[in-house]
Amino acid sequence: MTSPQTALSDSTLVIIPTFNEIENLPLITKRVREATPEVHILIVDDSSPDGTGELADELSEKDDHLHVIHRKSKDGLLGAYIAGFKWGLERDYQVLCEMDADGSHAPEQLHLLLEEIDKGADLVIGSRYVEGGETVNWPASREYLSRLGNIYISMALGAGLSDMTAGYRAFRRDLLEFIDFDELSDAGYIFQVDLAFRAVKDGFDVREVPITFTEREYGESKLDGSFVKDSLFEVTKWGLEHRTEQAKDAVEDVTPVVKKLVEDTGVTKVPSRLGEATSYVGDLAGEVWKLAKHTVNDMRSGSKR
Repeated sequence: MTSPQTALSDSTLVIIPTFNEIENLPLITKRVREATPEVHILIVDDSSPDGTGELADELSEKDDHLHVIHRKSKDGLLGAYIAGFKWGLERDYQVLCEMDADGSHAPEQLHLLLEEIDKGADLVIGSRYVEGGETVNWPASREYLSRLGNIYISMALGAGLSDMTAGYRAFRRDLLEFIDFDELSDAGYIFQVDLAFRAVKDGFDVREVPITFTEREYGESKLDGSFVKDSLFEVTKWGLEHRTEQAKDAVEDVTPVVKKLVEDTGVTKVPSRLGEATSYVGDLAGEVWKLAKHTVNDMRSGSKR
């Protein structure tokens, strides 16, 4: 189904990194063009030995909405996306999207992401784990690993997002211009978490929409088990740093309040006021804990669908 015309879709670039995707490339580009004919596509090929880059050139010669970048070496998904982001920003695209070449991200659902951008979002994540999202043809072990990993990431960082590792995304250019690409972590596939976490911390509007993630039919996955260890190590480090910053900020905020209480009411009344503050903090911690449990329950319920 063709999506309705949206305010920014005439200036949207869909970035699709490729490495040995010769079977998938014509399929994914055809689906994007049929679902959202107004958007442009950028293929970023890492010198695929199977001829994917040459096929991309042939397709682009027949379609002025399809563009190609050839990179000399395969140095990771982050590098491919950064190359695509920079190419798109230089050409004044207003929305830049990430999409896998293997069909796991349905082009027919791209309009869901773009509609939220039009409503004011700076980053929209196509989520497998919010209500309405799902995975298809994924091995149970891989799905559970992904779900548990995202639960841990959510609790460690407190970002309020259900699927921070997801790679189906739409960015408003203002957010990408704000991000320092050189600072992004390239440990495993953690740059997706890094991008989303930076956006949340810096006050950008980050939203999730439900999507259906379908396991690839052709070719081999580029994902290996090492990304889990590398990614969770990074997340744990960020979580500790973030909590330390929050604690430091809290102490700095509370200190002048305590001093003011001492000056205004006398030392003997401070314990009572501090008791009230302690009670409030305790209540707040309780609400955070309930939210965490609610998130876990939501994830468990989703896994039974």
